[in-house]
Amino acid sequence: MADCSLRFLSSTAFCRRPALVCLAFMALVQLGPIGCGRGSSESDSTPNEPPHRDRATSLPSAEQVAAVPDTAVRQAVQAEPKLSPSNELARGFLHRHERVRSMPWSIHVLQIDRSRADLALVTTLSQDRVLGLGPLSEQIRTIPSELGRPLAAINGSFYCTEREVYAGDPRGLQILRGELASGPDAAVCFWIDPKGEPRIDQVVPQFKATLASGERFAFGLNEERPANAAVLYTPKLGSSTGTYGGRELILERDRENDWLPLRPGQTFTARVREVRGTGNSRLNSEIMVLSIGPSLVARLPAVTPGSIIKISTATSPDLTGVQTAIGGGPRLLRGRQPQPAHEHQGYSRHPRSAIGWNSKFIFLVIVDGRQRGLSIGMTLQELTDYFLKLGCDEAMNLDGGGSVEMWIEGDVVSSPCYGYERPTANGLVLLQKTKP
Repeated sequence: MADCSLRFLSSTAFCRRPALVCLAFMALVQLGPIGCGRGSSESDSTPNEPPHRDRATSLPSAEQVAAVPDTAVRQAVQAEPKLSPSNELARGFLHRHERVRSMPWSIHVLQIDRSRADLALVTTLSQDRVLGLGPLSEQIRTIPSELGRPLAAINGSFYCTEREVYAGDPRGLQILRGELASGPDAAVCFWIDPKGEPRIDQVVPQFKATLASGERFAFGLNEERPANAAVLYTPKLGSSTGTYGGRELILERDRENDWLPLRPGQTFTARVREVRGTGNSRLNSEIMVLSIGPSLVARLPAVTPGSIIKISTATSPDLTGVQTAIGGGPRLLRGRQPQPAHEHQGYSRHPRSAIGWNSKFIFLVIVDGRQRGLSIGMTLQELTDYFLKLGCDEAMNLDGGGSVEMWIEGDVVSSPCYGYERPTANGLVLLQKTKP
């Protein structure tokens, strides 16, 4: 998948310019507020944020986000232990708002009882399709009512922003009610396995298409297609493939084998209904489109209508039967052991969202940030320390910055740093099932 993250301008890179320019930039930071950035990344900063009448408060001042000794951070986190015993979770879940005024931090925690068979985690997509962005509160409305009642939600994975061609495309894996909406990219993912156990691990795609001639090649799923690669498009993407040029194979069901909705771990055959060379093929509920970039077309034999193509959506580890999965990263805890954060932005304080668990509870956590007097956000190390305080064995970071949000039974209970709900690609929702 194409890298959909926004490149942000670090102060280090900026200061390679003449010293006078750098000093002027730093003076501007001190003199005026800087709004919350728009990029879907943990740094989530960009100089091109559009104006908005409901913009959030400014970033914390330099002294507020200055480095704090690790001992002070741990003391601040440990000063207010808020883990609730099982007998307080009468409904199976409990929302708490923690304030650590010495930092300051504003933290929202959703504690979920894992023993409750009537509760489940599901994912959402904006408008219930891959392309497009929408507020989390609107995404929740796309969940079919027969599945149950949404109780709480947080924002989900990283994604292509509104500045990109495939805006809304989740970065990495997403499985929505059992349907494979977005393919993994060998990054860390969260999923619920068929036995109901939460899992975090790297998921490597092993997607393969095999032509009648025996030629095999890998493909991506519902994403921007490079010139030298292939992408399989399903109706979950939107109305059309959005491609240009290359060769597009319009695929229909072959006899009575598996077909749509596309699921992980499938191996099935498809029949070529039509071959197109102009790109941007229409999608509907009956077909898929295998789009082959022009550089790859030159290396493959010709395919004609009526040909049979074998499709495999295998992954490692195997995700057959998984109903809910979402991408993220980095991993914060493995077996209660903190994992190193390698990203540059992991050492800065930003709004954060994450998921973690132990043998009894799952925790959805968001940390407000970039708001003077309310919350300065956390580094990944501070977030890891917080999950350790909660008693978690496993934990994974999700999208941060302006996307960070927690929704509880109809209300946004957190403080998004723009002052309004940012349109995002997806979310992770706690559902009370109609039929446990």
